[in-house]
Amino acid sequence: MSDNDIFEMDSVCDTDDLHGDAELCMIDEEIVYPEEFLPTYHSIQEGAKVAKTQVVEFNGNPDSLYFSDGVRRIDFILVYEDEDKKDFEKRHTIQRRMRRREYFEASLMKMGIELEATPSVLDEKLTFVKVHMPWDVLCTYAEVLHIKLPIQPNDLSSRPSAWRYVSWVTKPFNPSEGRIGKEAEFFTAAFEKDRLDNFFVKDKDTFFTQAMRSRMAFYILSRAPYEIRGSIKKFGINKLLDGGVYRAAYPLHDSRFNVQSAEKGCNSERFLLYEEWAHPKSFYKMQPLDLIRKYYGEKIGIYFAWLGFYTVMLMLAAIVGLGCFIYGFKTQETSTWSKEVCDPEIGGKIVMCPQCDTCKYWTLNSTCNTSKKLCIFDNFGTLVFAVFMSVWVTLFLEFWKRYQAELEYQWDTVEFLEQEEPPRPEYEAKCIYERNNPVTGVKEKVPYTACGRCFRISLGIGTVLFWIMLILASIVAITVYRLVVFITFSAKLRNHNLMDFEPIREYVTPQMATSVTASIISFVVIMILNMLYEKVAIWITDFELPRTKTDYENSLTLKMFLFQFVNYYSSCFYIAFFKGKAVGYPGDPVYLLGKYRNEECDPGGCLIELTTQLAIIMGGKAIWNNIQEVLMPWVKNLIFRYCTRSGSEKVKPRWEQDYQLQACSKLGLFYEYLEMVIQFGFVTLFVASFPLAPVLALINNLCEIRVDAWKFTTQFRRIVPEKAQDIGAWQPILQGVAILAVASNAMIIAFTSDMIPRLVYYWSFSVYPYGEHANNTMEGYINSSLSIFNISDFKRNPRNTNILLPYNFTTCRYRDFRYPPGHPREYEQNAYYWHVIAAKMAFIIVVEHIVYFTKFILSYVIPDVPYKVKEQMKREKYLTQVILHETNLKLVTRRLKPAGGDDITSADAEMTKEEMELDV
Repeated sequence: MSDNDIFEMDSVCDTDDLHGDAELCMIDEEIVYPEEFLPTYHSIQEGAKVAKTQVVEFNGNPDSLYFSDGVRRIDFILVYEDEDKKDFEKRHTIQRRMRRREYFEASLMKMGIELEATPSVLDEKLTFVKVHMPWDVLCTYAEVLHIKLPIQPNDLSSRPSAWRYVSWVTKPFNPSEGRIGKEAEFFTAAFEKDRLDNFFVKDKDTFFTQAMRSRMAFYILSRAPYEIRGSIKKFGINKLLDGGVYRAAYPLHDSRFNVQSAEKGCNSERFLLYEEWAHPKSFYKMQPLDLIRKYYGEKIGIYFAWLGFYTVMLMLAAIVGLGCFIYGFKTQETSTWSKEVCDPEIGGKIVMCPQCDTCKYWTLNSTCNTSKKLCIFDNFGTLVFAVFMSVWVTLFLEFWKRYQAELEYQWDTVEFLEQEEPPRPEYEAKCIYERNNPVTGVKEKVPYTACGRCFRISLGIGTVLFWIMLILASIVAITVYRLVVFITFSAKLRNHNLMDFEPIREYVTPQMATSVTASIISFVVIMILNMLYEKVAIWITDFELPRTKTDYENSLTLKMFLFQFVNYYSSCFYIAFFKGKAVGYPGDPVYLLGKYRNEECDPGGCLIELTTQLAIIMGGKAIWNNIQEVLMPWVKNLIFRYCTRSGSEKVKPRWEQDYQLQACSKLGLFYEYLEMVIQFGFVTLFVASFPLAPVLALINNLCEIRVDAWKFTTQFRRIVPEKAQDIGAWQPILQGVAILAVASNAMIIAFTSDMIPRLVYYWSFSVYPYGEHANNTMEGYINSSLSIFNISDFKRNPRNTNILLPYNFTTCRYRDFRYPPGHPREYEQNAYYWHVIAAKMAFIIVVEHIVYFTKFILSYVIPDVPYKVKEQMKREKYLTQVILHETNLKLVTRRLKPAGGDDITSADAEMTKEEMELDV
């Protein structure tokens, strides 16, 4: 291949429009394809006659996974529509697509791939191209991709586990051992074709798993050229799919999900996964992770491993959270301050000031039920639970690192990111600049200069910030809605307009009605902005042009999470830390935008509104996601089967059955991870206000595991297997959320709940010198926490002219700590206020330092990699060095054999071997 060859993949001018050759644009830059990533590539000269794919008829075996000869295994399927049987497109478009497809298939055959085409039995327009990787090609690309393969059975005896004594307890929860046997353990090494004798090859047909074969096939398909025009070469199956040359490309499922395959030698792993994993009857069983990894690849396997581990850890948090909730529920009737609110002689005689310029006066006991519900969540058990969750999240992350290290070793992904991952085809296609590799010092091609990379990243950052500002603008709009609607609800709900709804009238307060409706609107806005931002984030990430698939996913993950973080959590942060904090007092209230009076919290605080917001968003999000994940794929498949029912009585081959399933999203597992990480944020960031969050998350996750399993196994085509070392950018995101959760929960307890003011009153202001009680008590707290306002002072503010002045009382109460009217410092913050502020700051500092110190100690004490895994890794590394050493000795000995008349004695040869051993 010449250095002047230009490769193109995603050029903006390469579209299937209807304007002749207008799609061809000249490119001045020189783009050189790196040959080391495609060693079997052989260029086809422009204008040369290309080989055609052999066409054979379906042999009538619906379970066949082989070519028509029954020997060559199908590694991938390509589907195209026969252009000769289409009458609605222009001829030049048809010819261009046919030319590209024929050249692409000829390129594959030139690279050693074997193809066979079979017409559809249901639709005469469709043709299925079967792809087979011969042994020699498999060996070549296994070395290119650094795939690790077995060299020797694992001879390290496993240490006896402490759980072996209770294995009878966990046995019913394990997958059936009769169906899914334990995988044999091997020491592995990166495959090298020249050292094939050193690898543990029992059977060439099974040496490479089907997931490995499909991965190597897709690697070639994504880099094979499909068109040459002058010095321009275009390549990649993805571009052909986007351009309509092919309708689909996917690896085959090995059987139907609900019927075992009759094919000889087929393990029916899909059937086993459905029966032991995806079927609703197996909801209580542990996941067969080794089989999931074997069938779908490491990337899918690591996701389900993480999801399962997270769900198991949630069980402990859910138990403690449920206990905290039960404690609050049992003590709500015994709360002294709640009794005072509901007491007709106390709360019934306290007249509260209007909370807006057109609102009416109201009595405190009208919020009786709200105060009782608040006691369930705002109690000392919540403080203990918040501290517990801060420790729990540290244990979760540390133990996950250990578990992930075990999986990395077992699944041979320990050094994946450093050695194996090749560049993305989209990256390779744009490489036009040279630079010295900072590691090897060798010249390499890159798609942009340092300034160009800076410009791309800056554009991405600017776009993300713009969308975040858009979210904040929507939050301001919802806040204005809260203020406007609260005035309406206050004017109507304080009247007796709900007498016909007596069961719910006592629960529907202006604050609660405003909170519920605003939460629903916030949820709708969140969903709409999500759909719009997704397209923008993908476009920006494509423009940045990351080098590898992992870099691409990490970049997209960070952009999407920053947006989703603000989108989902901003309303919760507003209620927790801003609502009711800057409202002034009745005679001099604070106005938003100079027009709308800031809304106030319930006399018991904003905690119950934060709880309502969390419950609506978590519940609505779970319902919406389940509709998307379950109902949509099922309905689409149902409609597709209905449209093709005319040929339903015919025997359908395996590849045609899979074609009728849904294609997987291009983003893969991104939304699965995002859904769980957003949930993780709700469980950790705001758990002080909603102890039932871990319980709801646990219930959702138990369903989520089986729903995802059912979806992948029954409704989607088989995913192209991918390698993955860990959960990627989600790991540091989880760690960041865990750190933020400590400060968030401490501030919720300090500033959102009423716990600190109650403690200050109990220990200081209920007794001498501030109080009149002989012993510490909560009696009188409500009266102490409400300041007094002289109604006649409303006349000082011209905005308050709409407030009616009553004749039967002269003062009203409001939530604050201020001096009463007539005091030399009337309406200024009193000593109680400054005591509470000092206590809140001290609480935050002490709790944060204690929790962070505990997190640090736990992180230091718990090693990231188990000792057993370290031993096995050392053993494997040693064996690999020994094998390479022996191979080098054999090679040197062979080269030292006498040539011609010169003789080398056996003693010399032995000495040479000994010297070589010492050198190595």
